[in-house]
Amino acid sequence: MPGSSAAFVYTCVRTPFGRYGGGLANVRPDDLAAATLQGLLAKVPELEPERIDEVILGNANGAGEENRNVARMAALLAGIPVSVPGSTVNRLCGSSLDAAMSASRMIETGDADVMIAGGVESMTRAPWVLLKPGKAYPSGNEMLVSTTLGWRLVNRAMPEEWTVSLGEANEQLQEKFGVSRERQDEFAARSHRLADRAWNDGFYDEFAVAVPGSDLSRDESIRSGSTPEILAQLKPSFRREGTITAGNASPLSDGASAVLLGSERAAELIGAEPVARVAGRGSNALAPQDFGYAPVEAANRALAAAGIGWADVGAVELNEAFAVQSLACLDAWKVDPDIVNTRGGAIAIGHPLGASGGRILGTLIGVLRERGERWGVAAICIGVGQGLAMVVENVAA
Repeated sequence: MPGSSAAFVYTCVRTPFGRYGGGLANVRPDDLAAATLQGLLAKVPELEPERIDEVILGNANGAGEENRNVARMAALLAGIPVSVPGSTVNRLCGSSLDAAMSASRMIETGDADVMIAGGVESMTRAPWVLLKPGKAYPSGNEMLVSTTLGWRLVNRAMPEEWTVSLGEANEQLQEKFGVSRERQDEFAARSHRLADRAWNDGFYDEFAVAVPGSDLSRDESIRSGSTPEILAQLKPSFRREGTITAGNASPLSDGASAVLLGSERAAELIGAEPVARVAGRGSNALAPQDFGYAPVEAANRALAAAGIGWADVGAVELNEAFAVQSLACLDAWKVDPDIVNTRGGAIAIGHPLGASGGRILGTLIGVLRERGERWGVAAICIGVGQGLAMVVENVAA
C-alpha cells in the first residue's frame, strides 16, 4: 500500500470489567476477546471482515488459555477470515495501548488501511506455573507460581530494589512525593462516584458489548457508596504503617477491549466516519520500581509529537493503577484534576492488564466528543518501569 496517511479511530468497544472470581470468571480469555471483536464488527456492518489488514491485541499473561497468541486465536473464534493475520503484544499494563500505537503506525506508513487493536486479560483464569525439573524424578519439593500479577520466576541477577512488589514500589513513590493517605482515599472515592454516575448516565452503553455465558452488564468492582471516610477505615496492604490499601488501588479484574483504526480513505470501506485522529505517541522508562511515575514523561513526549501543550488539553484518561501514582503524575503535569478520569477510573472500574489501554482510549474519545473538546491524552503506567501515552484529536471539535 504505497503512500502514507494519518491514522484515525473509528469506533471502540469493551466488555464490562469483572472482578477477580466474579461475573467473567468462567469465560476463557480467547472467548472474551472474540466476543469483543464480534461486538466491534457489529458496530460497522458495512465493513467486510476480509478487508481488515491485521488484528493486534495486547495481553500481559499468555501462559494459559491465551495459547501464546490470543489475537490470532480470538480472530479465528470471532469468525474473522483466516486470511487476516493476528499478533499479540506484551507491554504488561500498557499492552492494548501499545497495540493501538502499533496499528496507528502501520496506517501512517501506508502498510495498512484498516486495523483492529485492543487487548484482553483474565486475571481470574491466569494459571499457576511449575518450572520443569532438571531431572525426571526430583527428590525435593517443587513450587507453583501464580501468573496473575507481578514478578514471577525472577532472575537472580536482578537487583532486589528492582523486584519489589508493585505495592511496595508505590509506597516508595508515596515517600518520595509526599502524597498523603487522605488524598489517595479522596481520589479513590471520586473514581467510584464518577464511574457509577457514568453507567447511570448511559455513557458506557455505546461502548459495552455483551459476553456470552455471562450476564454482567456493568463494571463489577464499582462501589457507589464509597466515601473517603469509609476508605480510611481499611488497613494498609503492603506496609504496617503504609498508605496503600485495597480501596485506593485498582483491583484484579477480567475484561477485553477493541479499537477500530483506519486511514482517512478507509471510511468508505468501514461505512462510517472517523471519530478521532491519532496525533502523538510517547513512551518512557525509569528504574523498575519507579514505574508509577513513568507516564509523566511519556505524556509530555506525546504532546510534543502532536505539537501542543498541556494548556490545549481538554480531557485526560490516566489509568489508575494506584491512587498515589495517579496523583504524583497529575501533580507533575500541573493539570486541572477536573478534566482527569471524569467518567471514573481503574480503581473503580478495574484493571484487566492487557485490556486497560484500549479502555482508556475509548473512554477518552467518548469524553472529548461528549464535552466538545479537541485534544485529549491517554496515559498508562507499566510494571518494570515503563509508561505509554497517546494524544488524540476529536475530529468533530
